[in-house]
Amino acid sequence: MGSVLVHVASAEGTAVSLELGPGEVTRFGRGCAEQPVGIVLPDPAVPRLAGEIRAAEDHWQLSNFSSSLSYVVENPEGAGEYIRIAPRRVGAPVPFEFARVVLPTQGATQSFQVYAPAHTYYDAPPRPQSAGPATLMAFPLDESATYFLVLVALCEPRLRDLSVPAVPTTRQVVERLRTHPGCHGISEPTVSFHIDYLARNKLRVRQPENGGRMDGKREAVVSLALRFGLVREDHLALLPARPATRLETS
Repeated sequence: MGSVLVHVASAEGTAVSLELGPGEVTRFGRGCAEQPVGIVLPDPAVPRLAGEIRAAEDHWQLSNFSSSLSYVVENPEGAGEYIRIAPRRVGAPVPFEFARVVLPTQGATQSFQVYAPAHTYYDAPPRPQSAGPATLMAFPLDESATYFLVLVALCEPRLRDLSVPAVPTTRQVVERLRTHPGCHGISEPTVSFHIDYLARNKLRVRQPENGGRMDGKREAVVSLALRFGLVREDHLALLPARPATRLETS
């Protein structure tokens, strides 16, 4: 059990941090003398009293006081994962340990970051005794296989940058993996085979009746893999080191 930390940066380079213990509350918005707020977002499009953050035992809740604006809570570590808080929603629980709250404006969006207590996990999940058949794996992926490397290379851009919508082409995957010790002879037909194998056998994404284009399969396997957390940021260590850019070597 810990505290919730709210961090707000400003255009002037200064920052404000607030720490909330369980049950404590802070409000955010433009604020005014009659409606003071703990988190000031000085944009004319932000309501004077925009919302409220409440710290709970092991998470935090967000209330949206606007009657017309939805707020977005992004998971910067979740490859595009986000939740939308509808107008007048009270006490919406936020499941992310690290989150960015984004409010729409007429110009650049207004945002602040929230750090929640670390989530609690079982040391080992409870396993009741049963004489029935064993539970099957939904997605039986072998992380040491070449097809998994191909999947990680496909997911890499979205894992590194949430704003990247495009999935790498087959040729780009070949170039990305060519320096891997086990992939010196990899080719575009080989990558295409692995993508098809992932789509049909491992992830079982829905296939169009005409067989579908390869770019559609790439998009489908990436979307499913990221949605269910089958490929995560720690898997990027399986890929070869990226070549240094000119800026990095200067």
